[in-house]
Amino acid sequence: MTIERFLTRLAALHRQKRSSSMRVCSSFYLVLASSLSVLPAAQPAFSQSQSPEYSQLQQRLARGWNTWDTDSMTTHVLLPEALAIHIGFKHNTTFFGDEFLRRTSVGQGMVSPGPHSWDGSYTQLRVSWRGHEWRVESGHEGRDLVLLVTPLDTAGKFAIPPTVVFGVDFLWNRSGTALRETSLITARGSSGTTVRIYCTCEDELPSASLRDDRLRRGQLPMSGAYFAAELTHPVGVSTGARRSVSEIQAILEKRQAAYLKSAGDGNATAPIVDAIQTTIAWDTIFDPEHNRVISPVSRDWSVSWGGYVLFDWDTFFGAVLAGVGDKDLAYANAIEELREETPQGFVPNYARAGNWKSFDRSEPPVGAITVLGLFHKFHDRWFLRDTFESLLLWNRWWSQHRTMQGFIVLGSDGENWRERTEDASGTWQAAVYESGLDNSPMYDGTFYDPGTHMLEFADVGMTSLYVADCNALAEIAEGLNKTVEAKELRDRAARYRAALAALWDEKTGIFLNRDLHTGENSTRLSPTNFYPMLAKVATPEQVKIMIEKHLRNPDEFWGEWVIPSIARNDPAFHEQNYWRGRIWGPMNYLVYLGLCNYDDAGIRGEFATKSYQLFLKEWREKGHVHENYNAILGTGDDVSSSDRFYHWGALLGLIALEESRANTLPIARGKP
Repeated sequence: MTIERFLTRLAALHRQKRSSSMRVCSSFYLVLASSLSVLPAAQPAFSQSQSPEYSQLQQRLARGWNTWDTDSMTTHVLLPEALAIHIGFKHNTTFFGDEFLRRTSVGQGMVSPGPHSWDGSYTQLRVSWRGHEWRVESGHEGRDLVLLVTPLDTAGKFAIPPTVVFGVDFLWNRSGTALRETSLITARGSSGTTVRIYCTCEDELPSASLRDDRLRRGQLPMSGAYFAAELTHPVGVSTGARRSVSEIQAILEKRQAAYLKSAGDGNATAPIVDAIQTTIAWDTIFDPEHNRVISPVSRDWSVSWGGYVLFDWDTFFGAVLAGVGDKDLAYANAIEELREETPQGFVPNYARAGNWKSFDRSEPPVGAITVLGLFHKFHDRWFLRDTFESLLLWNRWWSQHRTMQGFIVLGSDGENWRERTEDASGTWQAAVYESGLDNSPMYDGTFYDPGTHMLEFADVGMTSLYVADCNALAEIAEGLNKTVEAKELRDRAARYRAALAALWDEKTGIFLNRDLHTGENSTRLSPTNFYPMLAKVATPEQVKIMIEKHLRNPDEFWGEWVIPSIARNDPAFHEQNYWRGRIWGPMNYLVYLGLCNYDDAGIRGEFATKSYQLFLKEWREKGHVHENYNAILGTGDDVSSSDRFYHWGALLGLIALEESRANTLPIARGKP
């Protein structure tokens, strides 16, 4: 056992026990932790040792050219050297209006993301800015990178054409030099690697205009080596060898064809695979702080949180999505989220740059079902070994710290609060954040006890997810021949299963949340009321009643766009504000997984088709994969609080992809 894990377990024991003997043990722990400078508030989970298999996996991922930089979608980085080629743009006017664009992102409203292969071997996007429009493509030729920027403006639209700039440097304070020579840039990294970078604009020097010549001599806000040219025609950059525009175009055509083939070009499911691959690949970055490849929810969220932010269930669902085409990335997302585990033994609500994380609260426990699902797909036992201990600590934490009257409840432990800028810790709102459903009407009017740090509310959804977590983790334990732990988990699942079964309301025909402060059942319905299907607690008869009386009821959850985060007849539905009525990919996906536990292919097919139709609408119209969608309009762009490229929106498409493999959807037979 490592000293970090020893301290973690002591911390958990300290919180669990209140006896005088434990206070003595606690004092010893604090003295020891202080002497090692690893107090729980500051002890990062990243010190956990990696298995050889996982170390090799991260080395495979963090290699070669890709869009690794969080800050800009038009920056391409070579790993492990951290050599970067930034594509910038200058808007030129005749009088007082020049501007320079250094950073591009979907959130700025200027980027329309196109295809992005898992390994970065082909990428494409369009940028619209200050009335200009252009396309940026990249491709791999062996170890080399080629870039092509193509203007899409109509001829003569601007008095002075825009300028495209390719700046070269090294990111993340890595050592290296980029030297501008006569017709190329030579970059040398600290490892001795030399990369020669060429621009097609240099081939035009003999006929260059006076403006081009001045651009080359420094009329730009650049401090390092760069190429620049008027963007009146396609301009290309290549590494390793000098290539013409036509040669670069030929490479890109090959890479684009390979991308389309990987997405199943011509198959009815190709739009789903394309969207999942594109979204996850664009959202995948390199985190230099911990030397790892991860897939945060979106670049804009990561920039706002200082470089990266990993949310608990969001990242696990990112692992599920990556599993469609990139096993290594799927494993990395699951393992890195677990490595964020706090000294208290739980996976936090969030973990962000600077090693800040929510030391007061967790989020829905979907880790074990994610790990088990990936194992069933890829069959790597080392993956189970690498994740089991963290999953078990987290599972025990819920039972020890979030149980009231036999149910899983929400909470926020104020005494573990470390981020001074977050005033919500130790409050009702922070406890609700633990649900992942930040402003759900389900929790309106509930009681938070600041003494116990718990929300006195028997939560059908969270209890169901916990039972599912116990079931999945028990199966993992059995696969690893951990019979003692497997029995512990099976026994624990049985206790919570019995409590959950007691929440079935015969009159209403569904499992109801219960206010433990008043003892009254809550009749406000959300998709989480169907989660007992995921936990396999609902009987087949109960499932049939829930489907017919509630899921297929157009006054509650059915309709053109499904499935709203609160019932349509709830007063909060028409607010369509975040979790107050909007449709969320993870809710649909969890309900779908629950339906898969029961023999009703009809409802699964209908549900998958409707989920796919919602997803496909904005994907085809705008190339957006939204954080959430309007349950009335079927759009995500009606509000500013729905990120346009948030990877878990693609879960709506994944449902249809998984269902099509069972040959129960029309799209599986080639129909639109």
